[in-house]
Amino acid sequence: MGDLRGVGVTPSFNQSSVSNNSTPCEQVDTSGHVFFMVIYSLMFVVGLILNGFTLKVYFCRPQQLTTSSMTIYLKNLAAADFLISLCLPIRIMYYASSSIYIHQVYCSFGAATFFMNMYASIMFMGYIAANRYLKIVYPSRTHILGKVRPAHIISTVTWVFLLTMTGAYIILLFLMQNKATTSVPDTRTCEDLYSGQFSLFHKMAQFCCVAIFLFVLVSLVFFYYSTSRRLSLAQQRQPASSSNKKLAKSRRNMLVLVSVFCVCFVPYHLARLPYVFLWSQYSLSQVLFYLKELTIIVSALNVCLDPLIYFIFSKAFRAQLGLTKLFRTTQVPMNEGNNEGEQQRQTDECRHNQQEDIEAESSSVASG
Repeated sequence: MGDLRGVGVTPSFNQSSVSNNSTPCEQVDTSGHVFFMVIYSLMFVVGLILNGFTLKVYFCRPQQLTTSSMTIYLKNLAAADFLISLCLPIRIMYYASSSIYIHQVYCSFGAATFFMNMYASIMFMGYIAANRYLKIVYPSRTHILGKVRPAHIISTVTWVFLLTMTGAYIILLFLMQNKATTSVPDTRTCEDLYSGQFSLFHKMAQFCCVAIFLFVLVSLVFFYYSTSRRLSLAQQRQPASSSNKKLAKSRRNMLVLVSVFCVCFVPYHLARLPYVFLWSQYSLSQVLFYLKELTIIVSALNVCLDPLIYFIFSKAFRAQLGLTKLFRTTQVPMNEGNNEGEQQRQTDECRHNQQEDIEAESSSVASG
């Protein structure tokens, strides 16, 4: 899954191609590994806390509340981000160790699961945007992404597809890897483990990942453009309409989603193209490697930015954070007799907010 070719700095170098007056390539420059370890360690802690808290809010509520299709997609997005956070220690261990076993574990399992969950995040962000777009543009219609049961099915099929691809990748790499590799190569690339037979499947997996990314990217741009266009037309007809305010808010939310997606995932997919085709040129190898690694760090930053999406897209999520209780603390008598009533009030308010969220999804957000 994803671009697993480069986990090191310097590409393979053919010593026979060097003239007598040439200087052979130096050993791998690992000066940037400390920086990568520090950044990934910070992301691991922050991502684990934020997404762990999000999952707790979604799955450990005092009592089961009404669930919307949007909530289902947000839950799965939080799960994908949480799993990305759990994959980061393997990357940290890889940079900290030169063990061949760590190298093999990273190339076969660590990198594959990392990119699997990254593309899960990409797909669920696409579902969220499509869900919101259809409710904005076709508010009177019932669509499959807006129903709870189909949302569960879509989420399950997505995870099964990604797990199948990742499982096949790991198994085939284990069966077809280059057995002659007994130590970490100077190139520190996962490609040193690939046999000729496995390279074909690796290219197919890369093609599939790029296709998923491009499809979601084009969809997000189209959704935001269509929402903006609908808002402009509505404002021309009824400048002071309350529905226009709702539509403007929906466009703002869509902009946040598109911005997070582009910031996190576009740089990596732009950097991987020159790396794939130019990685064998020693004069560019270190520059391309560090460029690719930096863009992977930006992609991993997704685990820290996605909680902003949960907060913006789910009123029920905001209610369950206890913000209402925080603002009303000074007005609540601090005695045991009122605790039960306060708890019931918060539960009723949370249920009311989430029901309001669902009704808002089904109502018209623009006139005409």
